[in-house]
Amino acid sequence: MSRSAASADSSPGAFRRITPPRGLSRAVVDRIAADIRGGRLAPGARLPTEQEMIAALGVSRTVVREAIAALRAQGLVTTRQGVGAFVADGALRPPFRLETDGLRSITEAVHVMELRMGVEVEAAGLAAERAQPGHIDAMAAALEAIDRAIDRDELGVMEDFGFHRAVAHATGNPQFPRFLEFLGHYIIPRQSVRVEAPSLRGYLETIQAEHRAILATIRARSIGGARRAMRRHLLRSRDRYRRLAASPAGAE
Repeated sequence: MSRSAASADSSPGAFRRITPPRGLSRAVVDRIAADIRGGRLAPGARLPTEQEMIAALGVSRTVVREAIAALRAQGLVTTRQGVGAFVADGALRPPFRLETDGLRSITEAVHVMELRMGVEVEAAGLAAERAQPGHIDAMAAALEAIDRAIDRDELGVMEDFGFHRAVAHATGNPQFPRFLEFLGHYIIPRQSVRVEAPSLRGYLETIQAEHRAILATIRARSIGGARRAMRRHLLRSRDRYRRLAASPAGAE
C-alpha cells in the first residue's frame, strides 16, 4: 500500500462510531489493531487526532487515551510529542505482550511477578545509585497518590503502576520505563485477580509499606538495600497469589 493510500485510510471517516457491548477502550483497540493488521493502516500512517477520534468513534477522551496507550504497549503505535500517533514501523511483527484485557488467571499473575523480579530488582538498585532529586520527588508523589486512592476505597492500580514506573525512570536508563510501559498497567494483578482479604484497606496498606521501604532505601543510596526491598516486595506479592491459587477460591 502506498503512503498516500495509508493516509487516506487513516482519515476520520475510516473510523465508524462504536456501540459498546464490551469495554469501550478494548473496542477501540480491537478496531484500530484490526485495521493495522489487515493492511488498511500501513506502517508510518498517522492516526486521526484525539479530537477527530472522539468525534468519529463517539467515545470520551479518556477512552481514546487508554486505547492509544494499549496500542503503544502492543507495539502497534508510536507517539510523537506534539505531533500525534503513528502506526509503528514494526507493527506487523507480533510483539511480546500481555493481553489488553489483563491477566486471566492466578498462574499468569505469578508468572508476571517472576518476570518483573528479573527487571525491577535491578532497576531498584540502579535507581539507588543514580536517582536525582526530581526522581525521588516523583516516587514520593506516587506514594501519596496511592494513599489517596486507599482513602477513597479504591484499588489504586494506576497509582501503584505509577510508583514502579517512577522507580524505572530513576535508573536513568530509558529502556526500563519503556519495558514497563510495554507490559502496561496489567502487571498489577489485583486489577484482574481479586484477592479475598479481611480488610481491603489493610491489604493495600501492607503493599504500601513495602513501597515505602523501597523508596527509603533508594533515598538512602543503598544499592543492595533497594534490590532487597524490591525483591521482597515482588516475592511477597507472588506468594500472596500462590496462596490464593492453593485456596478453594483460587481453584474456582
